[in-house]
Amino acid sequence: MRDGDDGPEVLLQLRQGTPYMDGHWAAAAAGHVERGETAYAAAHREAVEELGITDIDLRFEFTMQRTAHDAPIDERVDFFFTARSWAGEPRIVEPEKCGELRWCRLDALPHPMVPHEAHAIANLGGDQRYLVHGFDH
Repeated sequence: MRDGDDGPEVLLQLRQGTPYMDGHWAAAAAGHVERGETAYAAAHREAVEELGITDIDLRFEFTMQRTAHDAPIDERVDFFFTARSWAGEPRIVEPEKCGELRWCRLDALPHPMVPHEAHAIANLGGDQRYLVHGFDH
């Protein structure tokens, strides 16, 4: 995140060439935790792999439990972090997976967004540390 001229902004990527949510805007760096890796270590690794940035000062925001009843894998738990400082300039490192990077105001996100990530971004800055998405209750 950063403070833009018109308010807080988040860095988003346009997914392309991926089997999941192609053509949707999503968090600029995301991925899976690998064996023997903490969520914090995974977030650092993904930032290097996807954005080419290092020395990231991560802040844990919340955990989200989500489901998509029509998906092949319909239960996930995600960890969301923000960063206010890092070394390097964010750039597209994997052009086969990312069509564009864009800083977007929190109150003016592009469309379409990955639904659970739009829900997460809408809750940034709040007090909740546990979110749910896709459940009936």
